Amino acid sequence: MIGGHLMSAKTVRRMAAAILKVGESRIWIDPDRIEDVESAITREDVRRLISEGAIMRRPQMVPSRGRIRIRKAERRMGRHRAQGSRKGTGESRHPSKREWITKVRAQRALLVELRTRKAIKPSAYRALYGQVKGGQFQGMRALQSAAMAGQRRRTSR
Repeated sequence: MIGGHLMSAKTVRRMAAAILKVGESRIWIDPDRIEDVESAITREDVRRLISEGAIMRRPQMVPSRGRIRIRKAERRMGRHRAQGSRKGTGESRHPSKREWITKVRAQRALLVELRTRKAIKPSAYRALYGQVKGGQFQGMRALQSAAMAGQRRRTSR
């Protein structure tokens, strides 16, 4: 007690905010222990109340993501994607280079798989690898049929 008076909860809140390094609005004081809080005189008393749980730091408030989730679900349905919502060109939104990289990586992975399964010889692997690099195959099915055609040609001899 200072001069025979209790310290107000407001002052304790300010002190606790300084100790916990948060704003005063994030300080929670237990309403059942308000007498203990008002009887605190020193910063040490406030620290003791914090350790006892009479004073706590409230969790940080973050903006709700509810509206974003709804909008994301709508986008999955194709809403908000029309001409007026677009900022970049078609190329910047879906780069052809990224499509190329994805396609080539998938084709090369297929070639590796065929080689490990011994479905194609290492020499055929090298030849097909070069063709993949040159953009010879439109997709996976074309590569698969070319690999199998080479296999059939080899077995028919």
